[in-house]
Amino acid sequence: MLASSVVLLAGCTTTTSGGSAAPAGATANATTASAATGCGTRVETGSLPDWADAGFSGDARAPHVFGAKGDIVAVLFAHPLRLHRKDGSNNKILWVARAATTSPDPTSPATLVITATLDGTDTRVTREVAGGPGPSIIDMPQDGCWHLDLRWSGHTDTMDLVYAP
Repeated sequence: MLASSVVLLAGCTTTTSGGSAAPAGATANATTASAATGCGTRVETGSLPDWADAGFSGDARAPHVFGAKGDIVAVLFAHPLRLHRKDGSNNKILWVARAATTSPDPTSPATLVITATLDGTDTRVTREVAGGPGPSIIDMPQDGCWHLDLRWSGHTDTMDLVYAP
């Protein structure tokens, strides 16, 4: 059996080496976000982890991004994500949480709340996915590297997503 490792870089800074190990289930077949954006999150292109492949058949392969803690994955049905999609498609993202989507705290909302900040600016937007992690269309007002703070059912994680022009 061939062992391999992948480095998952967190944050919106350009890194030439180092970083932290990818969450369990990450694959060795990854592409790095555009160096021009300075965005450090990797888009994985290999198989989805077992905990995130429900509803897919066979060897579920789709571009995806892990949260920094490994508690959530964004499956990108439109890759790259774009500010303007000329082909009529949309920025569909399936959010899959590793942890149970129900909180031990019944007062904690199930809605996935995404607070996104454009790298290097004070530009901040909030997006919500009703019902918690699941299918969504997530658009941003500008292209670039967006740092996402994710909150759902008492859980939190972060990731970066790049939106191309």
